[in-house]
Amino acid sequence: MDPARQRRRVSVRGRLRTYFLTGIIVAGPLAITIYITWWFITLIDGWVKPLVPASYLPDHYLPFSIPGLGLVIAFVAVTLLGFLTANLVGRSVIEFGEVLLARTPVISGLYKGLRQIFETLFSANGTSFRTVGLVEFPVKGTWSVVFLSAPAATDIQGALPPGHDYVGVFLPCAPNPTTGFFFYLPRTEIIEVGISVDDAAKLVMSAGVIQPEDPQTRLQAMAAGLRAAQVGATAAPERQDA
Repeated sequence: MDPARQRRRVSVRGRLRTYFLTGIIVAGPLAITIYITWWFITLIDGWVKPLVPASYLPDHYLPFSIPGLGLVIAFVAVTLLGFLTANLVGRSVIEFGEVLLARTPVISGLYKGLRQIFETLFSANGTSFRTVGLVEFPVKGTWSVVFLSAPAATDIQGALPPGHDYVGVFLPCAPNPTTGFFFYLPRTEIIEVGISVDDAAKLVMSAGVIQPEDPQTRLQAMAAGLRAAQVGATAAPERQDA
C-alpha cells in the first residue's frame, strides 16, 4: 500500500476518533442533565397532579399532557405556605398543627427531627455543610475531604475528652457523596479549605479527576485557547498561499 495513502487513512481514523470523543464530551453531560431534569419533573407531577381535581387541570381539556404543571403548582403552593407562615394568622395555624403533631406518638419525634434538619440546612444564616475541610482519615498521613457540620452540643461536648472544641464533620464517600461517615473531631485537627461545597462535591464524585479550579485561571485558559485558534486561522491562508 502507498505510504501516503496509509498515512491519510490513519489520519482519517484519528480525526473520526477525535470527533467521536468530542461528541461524547458534549452530548454526555447534556443527555444526563436532560434525563435527570425530566425524571424530577415527572416525579413531582406524579405527586401533585393526583391531588388536584381533574376539572382544574388543562390536561383534562387538551389531547396531551403538559409536563411540569405539577412542579409549578408545587412551587406556588410552597411559596404561598411560606407567605402565610410569615404572617400572624398563618403562624397561628402552623403552631396549632405542630401542637397536634407533638401529641401524636412516633410522628412527633419524626417531625421534630426532620424540621431541625431542614432549618439547619436551609437557614439563610446557617453555616452547616457550607465549609470544606481536610482531616487525617483513615490512617495517619492520608487526608480526606469533609464538610463541617455544627459544633458539638453541650451534653456531647461534656462526654468527650476535655480541653478541645469539638465540631461535627461529615466525610462523604466517593463516588456517591450522599453516603459517608459522621464523627466529632477537635477543631484543631481540621484544616479548613477555601473551596466551595460544589467544587468539593465534584472532587469527591469524580474521585479526584475534577480538581477545584480558580475562576481566573479558567478564564486565562479560555483566552489562551482563543488566541491559539486565532493564530491557527491566520496561519492557514499563509500556508495555502505558499
